[in-house]
Amino acid sequence: MQRIAFKMKLYKGFEEEYKKRHDALWPELSALLKEAGIKDYSIFLDESSNDLFAYLTVPDAKVLETLPTYPIMKKWWAYMKDIMETNEDDSPVSMPLKEVFYLR
Repeated sequence: MQRIAFKMKLYKGFEEEYKKRHDALWPELSALLKEAGIKDYSIFLDESSNDLFAYLTVPDAKVLETLPTYPIMKKWWAYMKDIMETNEDDSPVSMPLKEVFYLR
């Protein structure tokens, strides 16, 4: 299992809306993520900077490269673009984080 961590940026004032939207995650999107083998997916908010820290596990990280090809993923990105930093294709601006410590 590979551990993946990355950060994104939430616009100030949208903290509650971000949580609300994720609490009501679309079943089709949840199913896609699970079918891709994604587990233990968590997103944390640093309230001092509005940085979002995401962590997930997946059997093969290469599967993450296929997710943008699914219409439901693109629809979710379009739904979220008004409350967070995004790229031209509406995907969230995301910075991978390097693991520097892991305790089993």
